[in-house]
Amino acid sequence: MSVAAASLSNRLLDFKRRIERIDSRLARVFVPWALRHPGHLPVFLRLARTHVRAKQLRDRARAEGVRVPPFLVLSVTSRCNLRCAGCFAGAVGTLAGASSQAGLDLRGWQGVVEEAVALGVMGFVIAGGEPFLLPDIASLFRDHPDRLFLVFTNGTALRPCDYRTLGKCRNTAVVVSLEGDRALTDLRRGSGVYDSALGCLDRLRESGVLTGIAITVGPANAGYWSEPGNIDALVAHSGPLAFFIEQIPTGPRNGSGLLTADQRVRLHETIVEYRNRATGGVYIIHSPDDEEALGGCVSAGRGFAHVTPGGDVTACPVSPLATHNLRSSTLREALASPLFTLIRSHGHLLETNGHPCALFAHAQELELMASGVGAYRTGASRAYAAAPAPAPPAIRVDRNP
Repeated sequence: MSVAAASLSNRLLDFKRRIERIDSRLARVFVPWALRHPGHLPVFLRLARTHVRAKQLRDRARAEGVRVPPFLVLSVTSRCNLRCAGCFAGAVGTLAGASSQAGLDLRGWQGVVEEAVALGVMGFVIAGGEPFLLPDIASLFRDHPDRLFLVFTNGTALRPCDYRTLGKCRNTAVVVSLEGDRALTDLRRGSGVYDSALGCLDRLRESGVLTGIAITVGPANAGYWSEPGNIDALVAHSGPLAFFIEQIPTGPRNGSGLLTADQRVRLHETIVEYRNRATGGVYIIHSPDDEEALGGCVSAGRGFAHVTPGGDVTACPVSPLATHNLRSSTLREALASPLFTLIRSHGHLLETNGHPCALFAHAQELELMASGVGAYRTGASRAYAAAPAPAPPAIRVDRNP
């Protein structure tokens, strides 16, 4: 065996050992992927080492009474070039008009990331709006090579300079949103979006970027994604990551936007079947099922927290309630807020009860409780103002350990 081959083999074994301590399913997908893309391996090893150091910082903060999450969701802009039907970001007031420039600028987001890194945040989920409408956003990922960035995009707004910068960011995964095939995607997102999204995925892969897909699963496309062959077909176009996020109704809460009990069971069975493949080629994250397996919603610092385009720190992207803004307070102060403590101390607020989002399912109760700790609304929320609907019955399914 040559010296180069031996070095690669040793790195792969080191990476496999480290990543298996985090998640065996992650190792089953990403070790073969790293073998096919050895240029990513040094960065993957660096991130695995950073994971250990970041956890030590979080443990230290927790001993001091501050719950620092491993991930922070950053909605870096309120601008979006699409108007997707049922967009929850629009319903909770995250989105503004297409010409709006309100919110933190790139320097402001650099400061947020730097403070979060010092506290032990390991990774950042970049959302919006459409993140690539914030000029030079990819430089944020390039400037923090020891942190993981997971970027959600509609795939229609990237410029040539974005692809060039992303090609140098082996610490970054870009996840493109789709609804299914061309008909399903264009129906919700607009004519031509499906072809643009696939073209974006192709160009990202050509640039050496780790890619994936994100699907909002609702009544219209649940049947499509309950067929494993359809997952295979789209994964062939994307990469080793897939996010299945159940749709949260944004209109009057009459339950019409929710999956039926049968649809949820079938979707769950399909995902379990796909995960159990001996040669699983994609790492699937399914919300809310994966959160239920972790004992409920992981917002409010349990697993993540959220920063709005204007700097408000909320429990999650679907909750427009905050007590701190990063223009006038520190991230540490925001994470130690009485609002987050209140949510975590009332465990039933973190239970989905068969709904795709726990905090949304308890929206009115949470808002009433939050008023007692001085919380304010971060946006004009149609979803929170709507009258509640009866929660669908909880669905019990046998979980694969």
